[in-house]
Amino acid sequence: MDLAASDATQVLAAGPGTISFAGTLFGQGVVVVSHGLLRTSYEPVTPSVHVGDVVTAGASIGTLDAGHCATAPCLHWGLLTGHGHGVRYYDPLLLLGLAHLRLEPVRPPPG
Repeated sequence: MDLAASDATQVLAAGPGTISFAGTLFGQGVVVVSHGLLRTSYEPVTPSVHVGDVVTAGASIGTLDAGHCATAPCLHWGLLTGHGHGVRYYDPLLLLGLAHLRLEPVRPPPG
């Protein structure tokens, strides 16, 4: 999800958790906060936190950089679970009760 904002806006953690990534990926600053089984991601951000830091909801985790949206500064906010090939992405508005969860059908294995 892309959220419009001003360049250099303070980026705040959506909930309490532990910083699991704070650095550069594919040329953009990224911060990831682990909230148990869920993780929220924020980009492009110049991190003010380090891996292992514990944050509270609303704590500053960095400042917004330009570059994600072509026409104006914006924050890409993500919600994910799993790791590696098992990563699943969700609408982060679920955290605010503003989105509907759609279940994917489970197909039995062939044979």
